[in-house]
Amino acid sequence: MKRHLDYPNCSVYDHLKKSANEYSSLCAVEYYGNIISYRDLLREVNRCACALAAAGVRKGDSVSICLPNIPQAVYLFYAVNKLGAVANMIHPLSAEKEILDYITLTDSRYIFAIDLISEKLEYIAERTAMKRIVTVSAADEMSVLYKTGYRLKSIREHNKKSAFTDWKEFISKASPCDRYINAHGRADECAAILYSGGTTGKPKGIMLTNLNFNALALQSIDACGCLEKGDRVLSVMPIFHGFGLGVCIHTVFTFGGTAVMMPRFKVNEFDKLILRNYPNVIAGVPAIYEAMLRSDGFRGKRLDFIKCVISGGDSLSPNTKKKLNDMLRVHGCECTVREGYGLTECVTGSCLTPEDCTNIETCGKPYADTFYKIIDPESSEELPQGETGEIILRGPTVMKGYYKEPDETAETLSPDKDGIIWLHTGDLGSMDENGYVYFRQRLKRMIVTNGYNIYPQNIENVISSHKSVVMCAVVGIPDEMRGQIVKAFVMLSDGASEKRTRQELEELLSKNIAAYALPKEIRFVNSFPKTLVGKIAYNELIAEELKNGRE
Repeated sequence: MKRHLDYPNCSVYDHLKKSANEYSSLCAVEYYGNIISYRDLLREVNRCACALAAAGVRKGDSVSICLPNIPQAVYLFYAVNKLGAVANMIHPLSAEKEILDYITLTDSRYIFAIDLISEKLEYIAERTAMKRIVTVSAADEMSVLYKTGYRLKSIREHNKKSAFTDWKEFISKASPCDRYINAHGRADECAAILYSGGTTGKPKGIMLTNLNFNALALQSIDACGCLEKGDRVLSVMPIFHGFGLGVCIHTVFTFGGTAVMMPRFKVNEFDKLILRNYPNVIAGVPAIYEAMLRSDGFRGKRLDFIKCVISGGDSLSPNTKKKLNDMLRVHGCECTVREGYGLTECVTGSCLTPEDCTNIETCGKPYADTFYKIIDPESSEELPQGETGEIILRGPTVMKGYYKEPDETAETLSPDKDGIIWLHTGDLGSMDENGYVYFRQRLKRMIVTNGYNIYPQNIENVISSHKSVVMCAVVGIPDEMRGQIVKAFVMLSDGASEKRTRQELEELLSKNIAAYALPKEIRFVNSFPKTLVGKIAYNELIAEELKNGRE
C-alpha cells in the first residue's frame, strides 16, 4: 500500500526553526574545526535576516547566492526565506555572462558571492543596477587553526582586494528592531530558483517551493529508513544544486544530523576526506564512487562507520555498483550502495532502492506520495509493465514551473486525459510488477543510426562490466551517411593495457550488443569533461569530436 506522509504548511525557515528547537544543543554544521549547534545556526540565520532587511530586501525580492558549500550560504538560504524573498542559487564557477543572465532573468538586485570571483562581480556591476554586492570569504567561519592556513594560501592565490562590501560589514548592519521579521511563507510559495545542468540545452530557472523542499526532506528520511539524529553526513554536493541543498542540507537538518561542509572538494582526495571525517552517511554522484574504486587509500582501513551510501545525480552502472559493494564489504562496511533517480524539476531524488534491495539493475521505488508512469513518448499512452518508455511522475516535490518560461513549463508539466498534471522527465525507463523503476536513458541522448534507435546506457553498462574500466561514455557523432555513428570513450584503471582491453571490450560488446549498435570506435581518455554539477558533459565530447574531424 502506498505510504502517505503529513507535510507541514510552512516555509523552509519555519521548518528549520522547528528542528532548531528540537535539537538545540546538537551539532548542525561542522566546518573546518568550527562546530555550529542548531541553536547557533538559527541565531546566525536570524542575524542574517536582520541584515538583509536592513539592506532593503523585501518579500518577493530575488537574492542571488553565488557561493560554494560554506556556512554563510546556509545562513543566507534560510534568512532569505524568512523574509519571504527568493533564493536565486548560482554556481560560483559559472561564466560571468551566465551569472549576468541568471541575475537579469530573475531581476535580482542583491548578490552574495565568494570573494575569489570579484573580477566577475566587476563585470556584473558594470552591466546591472545592483543594490548590494557582498563578497564572502570561505575562511570567515573556519576555526583559527584552519583559517590561518587558508589565509596564507589565499593570499598567494588571490592578492587583489575586493572593492565590494564584505560579509562582516554586511552582517554588522543587522538591526535589532528587525529581529522578529518573519514572512511565514506558505507551502506553495517559491523558496528558491535552481538551474538545470544544461546537458541537453539552455539551462532554465526551476522554481521550487517551500513544500517541495519540506516534502523532499520527509520523503528522503522515510525512504532511507536508517537516519538518526546525530548522524554525520558528508555534504560535498554543491548547495546550488538540488541534491546538495535538498538532501545534504535541508534533509540533514530535518532529522537532526550534522552536515560536514567544505567549499572545495577534489574527487581524487575523497578517500582522505572519508577517513578524516568518519561520516555515517555519504551521498554523492557516480564520479565520487568511481574515485573510491580507483583509490588505494583505503588499504588496511575499516569503513564500518558508514551505514548509508547513496548515489544520484547521474546513472551508476550496475557493474560499478557491484564493484563498489564488494569494496565496501572488504573494508567491513555492511551497507550497499543505494541508487536514486530524480531531476532538479522535483528538487532531486524521487525514488530510491530500499535498504534490503539486492537488485543492482534498479534505481529503486518511488518515494511516499510520489507516483510514476511509463508512457509512449509519441502517443502518451501508458505502457505495460516491463516496456521502455518515457518516465513521468507526480508528487509533492514537483516544481512550480520554469521561471518566465510558460511554453517550456506547459510542455514539461502536462495534464493527462483525466486532467492530472504529470512531470514529463524526458528520460526513458521502465517499471516492473513490484513497482521497481529502471532508468534506461536520457531521451535526448538516444542515438539514431541508419534508422535504428540505440540507447547508449546499454552499451555503457556492458563496457563498465570490464574489470579495468573506471568510467565510460557512449555518444552519437553526426554522420552524413548514417545520421549518427556510435563512439565510446573509456577511462581505464591505472596500469591497464589499452591494447589488451580494447580487444577484450570488442569481444565483450560483440557478444552483448546488436551489430548495428556496436561502437565504430573505442577511444581511451584520461578524464571526461564535466558539467558544473559533476555529470559527464556529453555535448562537449561530441563537440570535441566534430572539431577534431574538421581539423
